[in-house]
Amino acid sequence: MSFHVEDEDEEKNPSPSPSPRLRKKRPSSWSNVWLKNTKPLKHMVVAMQVQSLSPPDDPKSKALTPNIFPIDSTLLLSDEILLRIFGKLPDSQRKSISLVCKRWLNLQGRLVRTLKVLDWNFVLSGSLIHRFPNLNHVDLIPGSFISPRNSGIFLSHRLVSMHINCGFYPNWCFGEEKNLLPVDVIDSGLKVLASGCPNLRNLHVIGASEVGLLSVAEECPTLQELELQKCDDNVLRGIAACQNLQILKLIANVDSFYSSVVSDIGLTILAQGCKRLVKLELSGCEGSFDGIKAIGTCCQMLEELTLSDHRMDDGWLAALSFCENLKTLRIQSCKWIDLHPGPEEHLGSCFALERLHLQKCQLRDKNGIGAVFGVCRAAREIIIQDCWGLDDSMFSFASICRRVKLLSLEGCSLLTTEGLESVIQSWKELQSLRVVSCKNIKDSEISPSLATIFTTLKELRWRPDTKSLLPSSLMEVSMGKRGGKFFRRT
Repeated sequence: MSFHVEDEDEEKNPSPSPSPRLRKKRPSSWSNVWLKNTKPLKHMVVAMQVQSLSPPDDPKSKALTPNIFPIDSTLLLSDEILLRIFGKLPDSQRKSISLVCKRWLNLQGRLVRTLKVLDWNFVLSGSLIHRFPNLNHVDLIPGSFISPRNSGIFLSHRLVSMHINCGFYPNWCFGEEKNLLPVDVIDSGLKVLASGCPNLRNLHVIGASEVGLLSVAEECPTLQELELQKCDDNVLRGIAACQNLQILKLIANVDSFYSSVVSDIGLTILAQGCKRLVKLELSGCEGSFDGIKAIGTCCQMLEELTLSDHRMDDGWLAALSFCENLKTLRIQSCKWIDLHPGPEEHLGSCFALERLHLQKCQLRDKNGIGAVFGVCRAAREIIIQDCWGLDDSMFSFASICRRVKLLSLEGCSLLTTEGLESVIQSWKELQSLRVVSCKNIKDSEISPSLATIFTTLKELRWRPDTKSLLPSSLMEVSMGKRGGKFFRRT
């Protein structure tokens, strides 16, 4: 099929003299028809110009232009309904919805509850509280260090981590406080954060002063958990104003990063202000009998106490008896426990204690390890992990704990099978035993009496070394089939 279209120019300006021979016209293609017949396009352009010049309520402009764009149906939904819909999405999909439009971006920010800050200017400018107004868990520590963000080298410590470049940052070096932002800058950020997040419940901060923490205590009455690094006695005055605080982690000293001092004065101020503490961790803190006694006397709800890399004076163990409701005692990464704990009759005991956890400690002092087991004689669970110096003579002090139901030993390379057997034979209530990576405990040294104890256990995890397997002779006594609902062997 072909179309014949007359040329408009020829109609308007006919030739003055007819040609002697009629010219045969070629059939036009679809492209020529579309390009030449432009009246509808011109009409549309004119209509769009009229609509742009006409007021929005002009009926003529509405009649000229048809509704060719689809309507966003989500505009009919309220913010509350959209928030309920977004709340049903998995966390992996919530970030992508913020790319749809500005409205969804703002709504997605209202769903965020936990945030780790990497740039302190994001806090100072107020962008954080505007973008995420409903935060209840904020970690400010990564953004408090002066370090390059685009570096591929990441320095990590058990408590602190940061980015560094190959030549280190020009103003960065180990063990100096200039690696941190100034105190007044930290306090200003805390004031902005507290004013915009009154429902804050969990906060991690480093290098703040008493003024900054007081602003948080006044504006955030629901604050329940706080991790404070690089703190001293004066800073603890601000924490004392947080009357609803239940979980507190104080880090005073981290080798090669920063150093500060928390003494009995600060511990006493803390105890008198935060009387609702349930969990307390002291890392790199100094102190003595008086500071621990003040905590035990004032914080009567304290159930868990952790001491990490402590610098306590001799005799502090005797103060644990004042913690009447203490259920868990953790001692981690300590070079010593208590070199001179004092006479045994003055040590006392924690009668409510249920769990004793020793991890990465040097257990070379008989007085200290004997005093620990003496104070924790009521413990039902004893966990010893990667401790140096725990031989048979040291472990023998644990025989005073007669109510033990669970014993877990991991990385105790000096303890032998004989030393283990001599202690657990006195534990009539033992139900669970875990022995992992204790190379001096041998399968071949298991005696018939020890094998008999194994048969009464509810749980047994026996792997003293990577090649250890229970001998076939023990399988004949039907291990694990009596006294429990399940039995696990690895």
